[in-house]
Amino acid sequence: MTITHPAAPAPAPQTAESVTYDQLARVTGRHDWWRPIIGTFVLLGLTVVGMILVFARFESIATSLDFPMDADGMRIYDDLTETALSLATIAMGLPALALTLWWFQRRTWGSVTSVTGRLRRSWLAGCFAVALVVFVISAVIMGVVGALTEPETTTSEDVWVGWGTFAVGLLMLLYLVPLQAAAEEFLFRGWLLQATGSFLRNPILIVIPQALLFAAAHGWGTVWGFIDLTVFGVVVGWLTIRTGGLEAAIALHVTNNLTAFIMSSMYVGGLATDETAADMPWQYALVDMGMIVLFAVLILQLAKRFKPAVQLNASASRS
Repeated sequence: MTITHPAAPAPAPQTAESVTYDQLARVTGRHDWWRPIIGTFVLLGLTVVGMILVFARFESIATSLDFPMDADGMRIYDDLTETALSLATIAMGLPALALTLWWFQRRTWGSVTSVTGRLRRSWLAGCFAVALVVFVISAVIMGVVGALTEPETTTSEDVWVGWGTFAVGLLMLLYLVPLQAAAEEFLFRGWLLQATGSFLRNPILIVIPQALLFAAAHGWGTVWGFIDLTVFGVVVGWLTIRTGGLEAAIALHVTNNLTAFIMSSMYVGGLATDETAADMPWQYALVDMGMIVLFAVLILQLAKRFKPAVQLNASASRS
């Protein structure tokens, strides 16, 4: 008599773990608890080295062109060159980040771009459209607020620079400002947000450290300016997690910086000012924070139509 044994039960299907953008550092590349910490210092060091190299290159060019020197033996730059130097040094955060990702964590550039591992261009274009609409509304409201709260004054900033100077400045700004703004987003909403996500799971707690560091990096101006920058960091950090990538943050940051720089470049001495968003007075800060919240609301509505991927299959990422 043949004894038959019942077939072994089929193994229970494994549920693939899906992770959000802020958790990508744990499942892409090489991860240990200490890598985000040491990697942050490595990233900072590489960024500083890049800044020094850019400054040295500018000094070399200025020397060859015989720029005048000040009492300390430093070359004196015009407003456009000074602005280009400032933007280019910040943009060095991009290659520094790429090197840190590859060398220290063995993961790709795309792992800090979005959960799909790439820049989602159609979604980015939609985010830019929303950012432009919000900026137009913001500019109108701030113009009204400025007219009501600030006395009219006539300064050198009211003098048109001329088409030649403006055209040169516009080309420089169109090239460098997107790189500068994107670098800040990749560093703060990219690396730092994911580094924090390596230790924490609560999105609310994850977005706070990078937002505070982002505000601090702009220097101390006014209390309202610091609050405004912190709100910006919190909101775009939260949007980055909710939409699965940096596209919304990049769109808002680039649009904000590019329009501000272009408007400043239109007038004599406009680019010479040292004021940043950190120096924002209370009335403008309130308007700006309202516009940031409006941007977030519109982006979430747009996401319902575009349906961008917001999670990564962790098991697939390891295969």
